[in-house]
Parts: sequence; structure tokens; C-alpha cells
Amino acid sequence: MYACRDSSAGVPWEWSYLWLWSHVVSVNHTTVALSFLLAILAVSAVWGMLVSAFISIVAMLTFNYFFLPPVGTFTIADPQNWVALFAFLVTSITGSRLSSRIRKEAHEAHQRRREVERLYSFSRQLLGEGNVIQLMNAIPDYLVESFEAGAAELFLPQKDKFYRSGFGAAHLNEKKMKIAFLNDELAVDAERAEYFIPVRMGVRPIASLGISGAQLSRQSLEALGTLVAIAIERARAVEQFGQTEAERQGERLKSALLDSITHDFRTPLTSMKAAVTGLLASAEFDSPQSHELLTIINEECDRLNHLVEEAGEMAKLEAGEVTLDLAPTSIEDIIDAALAHCKSALAGRRVDVRVADGLPPVRADLERAKESLVQLIENANLYSPKEQPITIAAELTGDTVTTSVADRGPGIDDFEQTMIFDKFYRGKDQRYLVHGTGMGLPTAKAIIAAQQGNISVTSQLGHGSVFSFTLPVDHTQAADRVHKDVR
Repeated sequence: MYACRDSSAGVPWEWSYLWLWSHVVSVNHTTVALSFLLAILAVSAVWGMLVSAFISIVAMLTFNYFFLPPVGTFTIADPQNWVALFAFLVTSITGSRLSSRIRKEAHEAHQRRREVERLYSFSRQLLGEGNVIQLMNAIPDYLVESFEAGAAELFLPQKDKFYRSGFGAAHLNEKKMKIAFLNDELAVDAERAEYFIPVRMGVRPIASLGISGAQLSRQSLEALGTLVAIAIERARAVEQFGQTEAERQGERLKSALLDSITHDFRTPLTSMKAAVTGLLASAEFDSPQSHELLTIINEECDRLNHLVEEAGEMAKLEAGEVTLDLAPTSIEDIIDAALAHCKSALAGRRVDVRVADGLPPVRADLERAKESLVQLIENANLYSPKEQPITIAAELTGDTVTTSVADRGPGIDDFEQTMIFDKFYRGKDQRYLVHGTGMGLPTAKAIIAAQQGNISVTSQLGHGSVFSFTLPVDHTQAADRVHKDVR
């Protein structure tokens, strides 16, 4: 019906040409044929192949009857008539195919533009969610809203849970959803207009989507899976960042609390220390038993005071409240200062110092670096036999200078090596033999870390331990020397 109506609409063009050439303008046969070809081309571009083929036949008959001799008869014996008919038909077919292809490409371009707009709208909605659970519940709703789908569903294998939206979501095949995830392949049910899409992060599937009641290209479906994967990973990253920030704030609060407690401890400790010192100095308390008890109180007050000082120092280091005086420092100066501090404790102990020649200065706080080295030397002195030597060595390793303290003590097993730098931890075999607080090594580690260095331990049971720390080489002084040499 539509083809007949369109063909009848094209016939007046032929009669208009015929009246023009017969009564107004006198033209030759070539001009008439070209005019008919233009008319057929226009009809084929507008109404398609069937209409243009019909118009081609009408044009051929009109051309034959009115313009080719003998005029007024339908004679097809002349080869010119066959050439005209063939030219008209080829023109109609070619023009209709070209126009249909152009219309198809224009329609596809329009569809792609619509899909891109919908994908953009969908991505904007996804970026608005920062909570993983809320995002999972919202994704199906966003799909239905953005793509005018009848139903949408998200399958999350980690929880073996389906998130649904839309009136027909309950009818989506859950088995096909799981298969799409397991096989990592896009599945299309053309009869039901259903799509089952794997959601990939890189090459790894993390979920699957189900959509029904929408017409989408394969490229859009794959883009959907990628957008959902990115949104899920982004929400997880945001949530993890929030947890990390909460942990950091909790650590700051803990440090502040510990600092407050140490301040509260310090006042009564000072009073106790003053009272015991006064009692020890008094002549009225000169009995051996009283003196011994007061000596124990005095020593324990010193120990508790030392623990409070170390806890307060650790709190400040963790909170970043310690100001470091970083400057070019010779590693020999750090070792000499540490040995001078430990001189009385190391009485009778042999200490071997091996410093490589030509070591560059390190960027460090001399006093703080000395504290860390003192801690390592004191540990080596406490946990190794007095007749065994302690070896202190320093060497250049890349852009850092490594300083190590080696002893020949009982050694540390592999399990304890992972915990030895934890706060308040003390070795299970030594905690009752040697007095300590379990804060020395954690404090030394925090001090070295604040100076952009690292601390580590290597140990073998029965053969001793080697504690090492690194400090960065001071490149500013080296650059100044190079500049002076150039000048």
C-alpha cells in the first residue's frame, strides 16, 4: 500500500517534465534522458528501490512514446529503448541502495550518540556514590533509569548476592548471570531482549550484570561492564581510604592519650623519687633492711620513669611532633658519640669499629641518630657474654650509609624477628633475664624512620645477631663540592 502511494506521488514529476519539454522548451533526446535520470535519482533517494524501479519503467515508456521515433507508439525494437530502460533501472537501484545505506548509517550514528549520552549520564550517577553497599543497590536502578530498561540486576559473587531493580528483575535468569561471570563472556538472548554482561576489572571478572527490555549495542554493553567495575573499585578505594584515615586519626588520638598519661605519671613519680632520695640520705633510716627496701623503691622509680619517658618519646615520634635538626653529619661522629655515651656500660668489653674509608656525610640529626645507635649497642651489651666482642661497622650501600652492630649472643629465631620492633615486645627467652621496657627498639626504629632511613635485623640462633640501620647520603654537600670543582 505504501509503495503504491509513494509511486503515485512520483508520477507527477514525470508528467511535469513531459509538459515542460513538449509545450515550453524544445530539447533533444539526450537532455530528456538526463532529466529523467535526475528525476529517478531523486525518487530513489526519497522513496527507495521499489518506487524508483516503477518510476524507471514509467520514464522509459514515456521516453519511448513521446520522444523516440516513431513518436506516439510503444516500439521496443530500437536498441536505444533498451539502453534507456537499462540506464533508468541501474540509476534507480544504485540511488536507492546509496540512499538506504546513508539512512542506515545516519540511524546508527543517532543510536550511538544516544547510547553515549546515556553512558555519560550513567557514569555521572555512579560517581555520586561513595559507599560500596549503597552503590550495589543503586546500580540496577541507574541502569533502568538511564537506558529505559525493563529490568536490571547485579550479581556479586563474593557475597553470592543479587541486587535487583525494575518490574521484571525477578524473571532474569540467575543461572545465566552466574554463567556470564564464570565464563567471562557476554551472552545475548535475542528472543527475550536480555543481556548478561561480565563486569571486569582489567582481565579479572568481579561481578556480572543482567539487563532486559533495552536495545543496546555490543560496544555499549562492554562499556557498561567497564563503568560498573570502575565504580565498584572506586567506591572500595574511597571506603578503604576512609578506614585508613580513621585508623590514622585513631593512632593520633592514642598518641595524644599516651602523652597525657605520661604527663600524669611524671608528677607522682617525681614526688616519689624526691621522697625516697631524701629518706636514703637521712641518718634515721640507716638499718640495712630499710636501706635495701628504699634502694629497691628508688631503682623501680627510675625504671618506671624511664618507661614513661620512652612512651612519651614514642608518642611524639608517631605524631610527628619531634623536630629534627637534619644536617650533613659524619657517620664517625655518630659512632664516637654513641661509644662515649656507653663508655661506663661497656667497661671491660672489647668493641671493634670498622668504618670504610671515604664515606660521604649523611643527612641526619646527630643527637637522634646517636640515640638509636646507643640503643643497639646497649642491647648487644646486655644480650651477649661479656667476654665476646661487639663489632660496629659502617659502609656505603647505594645512596645510603649502612651502620651495623653485631654481637655473639644467643640469637633470635625467625618468628621473633618479625615482632622484635613492636612496642612493649620482649623476647620470650630473655624477658626474665634482662630488665627492659620493650620500647628501646621501637623507639630506635621510629627515630631512624623519621630521618628517611630503615632498620633491620639478621640473626641466627646460637651465633648472634646483627642490627643494621641506614641513613641517606647528604647530596647537597656533594653537589656543592662538584660546583666548587667546576668553578
